[in-house]
Amino acid sequence: MAGLPGLLLCAALLGFVCLGAPGLAVEVKVPVEPLSTPAGKSAELTCSYSTSVGDNFALEWSFVQPGKPVSEAHPILYFTNGHLYPTGSKAKRASLLQNPPTRGVATLKLTDVQPSDTGTYLCQVNNPPDFYTNGLGLINLTVLVPPSSPSCSASGQTSVGGSAALKCSSSQGAPRPVYNWVRLGSSPAPSPGSMMQDEVSGQLILTNLSLTYSGTYRCVATNQMGSASCELTLSVTDPSKGRVAGALIGVLLVVLLLSVAAFCLLRFQKERRKRPKETYGGSDIREDALAPGISGQTSVRADSSKGFLERPPSAGSATTTKSKLPMLV
Repeated sequence: MAGLPGLLLCAALLGFVCLGAPGLAVEVKVPVEPLSTPAGKSAELTCSYSTSVGDNFALEWSFVQPGKPVSEAHPILYFTNGHLYPTGSKAKRASLLQNPPTRGVATLKLTDVQPSDTGTYLCQVNNPPDFYTNGLGLINLTVLVPPSSPSCSASGQTSVGGSAALKCSSSQGAPRPVYNWVRLGSSPAPSPGSMMQDEVSGQLILTNLSLTYSGTYRCVATNQMGSASCELTLSVTDPSKGRVAGALIGVLLVVLLLSVAAFCLLRFQKERRKRPKETYGGSDIREDALAPGISGQTSVRADSSKGFLERPPSAGSATTTKSKLPMLV
C-alpha cells in the first residue's frame, strides 16, 4: 500500500504532461524516387500520413509545371468537412484511391495521363492543432512519350572540300530522345575521322567533303518508349566539273549558231537561183533607148590615120523622122 501514492503521483504527472502538451505532429510520406507512366495510362501518386484526424482535417492535392516554384502550384482536388472537391483542368481525371481519406491514405489516381501532366504534385495535410511539422510531400511525375517523327535538314557548303551539317530533331519525346545517324547503301562510307556526331543535339558534322559523301543518310530518334526516323539525300558537287560543262555548253551553242547561219545562207542562195531573169516589156524604157523622134544613133569612130577621136554630130545635125505611131484622136 505504501507504493500506491507513488503510482498516483506518476499518473497525475503524466496526465498533466499530456494535457499541457501541444497537438501531435503531422507526418506525410511520399516516394523518394520519381514516378513515370506511359501516355494514355493511369498513374497512382502514393501519399500517406499519420495524425489524429479531427473535425478540422483537410487534404489538398496540387500541381506545378516543371521548372516553376511550388508557390505557383494549381489545385487539383481538396477534401474538407467530409466532402471531396475536384477542381482545375484535371478534375475529370483525378480521384482519391480512398475516399474519404481519413485512414491515413491520401493516394491520388490520375487517368489517361498526357504529356502536359508531367511535373511536380504536392500532397498536403492540415489537421489543426497538429501544426508542428511540415505536412507536405512532393512527387515528380514524368509522362513517357515515344519520339515523334523527326525532321532532317542540311546546311553548309555541299561542294568538294567543303563542310556540311546534318540536323535531326523530334518535337515530342519523353524522356528526351537520343539521335543516331547512319548512311544507307553499299557505296564506300566516309572515313570516321571526317564524321562527328552528337547524339544529344542530333547533329552530324561532315568535313572535307568528296563525291563519295553523296548518298542517303538516315537519322533514328530513340527513347525507352520507341523510335522514329527520317531520311535526307546529300549531293556533293564538284565546281571544276561545272566549269568544264559550262565551257562545253558554250562551244555547242556557238556551233549551233554557226550551223543555223550557214543553213540560212544556203537557203537564201538557193532561192535566189530559182528567181526568173528580168525581161523588158514593150512599155519599159531602157536607159540607152533614144527619145521618140530621133532616128540616128551617135557613135564614136576612131580615125587611124589622124590618131584622134571624131566628135559625134551635134544635136542640130541629127535627122528627125516622123513618128510612125498612130495618132489617137
